[in-house]
Amino acid sequence: MNMPLAHPMLHQWPVTARDALPMALWTAAEIAAATGGAASHDFQASGVEMDSRDVKPGDVFVALKGEAMDGHRFIEAAFAKGAVAAIVDRPVDFPHVLVKDTTAALHALAHAARDRAVEAVRIAITGSVGKTGMKEAIFACLDRASRGAAHRSVRSYNNHVGVPLSLARMPARSRFGVFEMGMNHQGEIAPLAAHARPHVALITTIAPAHIENLGSLEAIADEKAQIFTGLFEGGVAIIPADSEWAERMIGHAKACGAKVVTFGRAATADVRLLDAIPAAGGGSLVTADLGDRRVCYTIAEPGEHWIVNSLGVMAAVRAAGGDLASAGLALAEMGGLKGRGARHTLTVPGGTALLIDESYNANPASMRATLKALSQTPATRRLAVLGSMKELGDFSDAFHRQLAEPITEAGVTHAILVGPEMRALAEELGKAAGGSLGKGPSFAHCEGPAEATLLLEQFGLAHGDAVLVKGSNSVGLGRLVSHFTEQLRA
Repeated sequence: MNMPLAHPMLHQWPVTARDALPMALWTAAEIAAATGGAASHDFQASGVEMDSRDVKPGDVFVALKGEAMDGHRFIEAAFAKGAVAAIVDRPVDFPHVLVKDTTAALHALAHAARDRAVEAVRIAITGSVGKTGMKEAIFACLDRASRGAAHRSVRSYNNHVGVPLSLARMPARSRFGVFEMGMNHQGEIAPLAAHARPHVALITTIAPAHIENLGSLEAIADEKAQIFTGLFEGGVAIIPADSEWAERMIGHAKACGAKVVTFGRAATADVRLLDAIPAAGGGSLVTADLGDRRVCYTIAEPGEHWIVNSLGVMAAVRAAGGDLASAGLALAEMGGLKGRGARHTLTVPGGTALLIDESYNANPASMRATLKALSQTPATRRLAVLGSMKELGDFSDAFHRQLAEPITEAGVTHAILVGPEMRALAEELGKAAGGSLGKGPSFAHCEGPAEATLLLEQFGLAHGDAVLVKGSNSVGLGRLVSHFTEQLRA
């Protein structure tokens, strides 16, 4: 099957100069019209924010009400940080737009932003692993091609609040919008897709993340595939061909009337890997078959998982009408994200050491992929600080124990295991160390990031070391990363 050039309703944007996006994102009249509210003052807002701590000068602050917190309590703090107005459900002594329900108003503002950006091609991304990284990669590719006219979700704003907020922030003259969508429970993806109404929807992979709540990999695949229910008419569904659940997801996509594009190593993939060889700096030089053409490009991100990720990125860029040459240049220049692969050079006795920051997220698939990438990283010694993988339910002990083999295969000489769930892995490594062959690294187990920081300091980093730090965000290993990067930054 040849890969379609692009959705027929989508545009091929030239890599030429464009008009600058306007500074004013919303006016008071536009917000009032979108939300059905009443504006107390005339104003222009350059941004939208829901967290008073993150307000920037020019933002409109949306006073959301949750189960435990009411944003109206933080209106004064928001204005102290530079908010020009607030969206509220009761009158306040600041410029505001009064609405009946602030959550419904945010949704309405998101839909208005989506509908007024008539030239924007929207891409939605979900999956068990790699959502944020691939979102950033697709954005970088499209932003380069459109000379800054692409928009994306910041950080991992991928839930029932983050997706509408990200849409509400999209400038009217955007040419591309890239939105990440996540879930913890069944029934959460479809509403997010309905907000975004994407022209292109991509699933990165299916793995046992959140299996505690979903119960099985089949259920995870089914839930992720609900992203296709929101596709714009005739939209493109991009699916990992190497997944055990590929046919299941393809069935969901076709039931939604989508055009299907697959990517991966499989011989049947529409965007298929032909070859990948190591490139300078730890990345890869990739050759891929797109059906009607072959492309060769470099990716800066290390690891075999990024080779396959790049195929999905290329599939999404092409389906959205982006420029493949610009995409190749963007992939060659991408650096790691904070908590998701950022690499830090540390000053240590005798020279420098490498710290790989994967502290934001962890599940069995991403742990294995990152450990494999560590094994391919040149180093005198390879160390790993690994935090618990959360939301695995009854599968938790088994999945943690199964990390013993990839740790050993990665050539890890010393491991620090952090969190109660990691006791199962400590027991497994203890068995290996006590066996007749004495396999496995030396290791220590502790309960939290403070103890892990002390253990790593006591171990003593040396020139040529490579240290992987990875765990679920709630474990707090980001604090360990901050400590070492602030103390030892080269």
